[in-house]
Amino acid sequence: MDPPKKPARSLMAQLRQKGDALRRGGKSADNDLQVGLLPNKGSLGRNYRFIRRILLPQIFSKRAGETLRPDLATPGGPEFHVTWIGHASWLIQTEGVNVLVDPVWANWLGIVKRVRMPGLAIAELPPIHLVLVTHAHFDHLHLTSLKQVANGQPIIVPKGVGSLVKNRGYGEVVELAYWEQIACGPLTITFTPSKHWGARVVHDTHRGFGGFLIQNSAGRTVFHCGDSAYFEGFTRIGETAAIDLALMPIGAYDSMSGREVHMNPEEALTSFTDLGAKHMMPMHYGTFPLGGEPMHEPLERLHTTAAERSLTENVTTPEEGQPGIF
Repeated sequence: MDPPKKPARSLMAQLRQKGDALRRGGKSADNDLQVGLLPNKGSLGRNYRFIRRILLPQIFSKRAGETLRPDLATPGGPEFHVTWIGHASWLIQTEGVNVLVDPVWANWLGIVKRVRMPGLAIAELPPIHLVLVTHAHFDHLHLTSLKQVANGQPIIVPKGVGSLVKNRGYGEVVELAYWEQIACGPLTITFTPSKHWGARVVHDTHRGFGGFLIQNSAGRTVFHCGDSAYFEGFTRIGETAAIDLALMPIGAYDSMSGREVHMNPEEALTSFTDLGAKHMMPMHYGTFPLGGEPMHEPLERLHTTAAERSLTENVTTPEEGQPGIF
């Protein structure tokens, strides 16, 4: 890859926060948004069913999908080119800047098999100017993938996550708290709340979690939700920007722990409506078997509910590796 474009000043020097009124209106206490770590009653049975019905059959199945080689020329204009790599990984391109969000090329996450091929190969990526990571869970922060795409560019992570990516080849590691903004070339990046949890292992509950608003100089905006259960904060996020495209998680809602940590497709569509976004693309389904629901179910429920709510024209289902323009 070619050397990345470096901002004239360090990102930390450019860091700024939104006004006090926005922070008061848009931010709840962090521990109000963090889902508890203790499993609910019946978790042993749910784990047994998950292993027997979902995990083991996938281990012995052939990996589906294909890795494509599309035209990934970076647009110079205000439109966004967005390419789903798989799971929560995206290549987002606009105004000469290439951004990777939650890059994961792993074929295995422990004993969890990737059941669909990544849509893009790392070797085929255009120069990556900025990397964003929503939280430290292994299916979003994959150290091997991050090291492979590192080329001296900055990486932006939630508060408490910087230590995990330090000395991995990035020119600058920037940690953001909720509603903090940072400028990177023509882009303004805002870190937004979610209802989830950020611990990579049991004891490190100090690590942050959230999503990103990515706005270009023309005011066009893509929202990457990260992981989240449904919460009222989506309305406030939508009030801060006119969102052209929302990337919303729809899978892993049948949690083995019994906790409400991910949205189901119906909740994702409700969140999309709360955001007031123009278009939605689903993610966090079909790549890694992380929930007890059948792998085909999230997308089917999404299409059914979108039709019932007259939102079919607003929802685009991406294929891995095929860029969309918004």
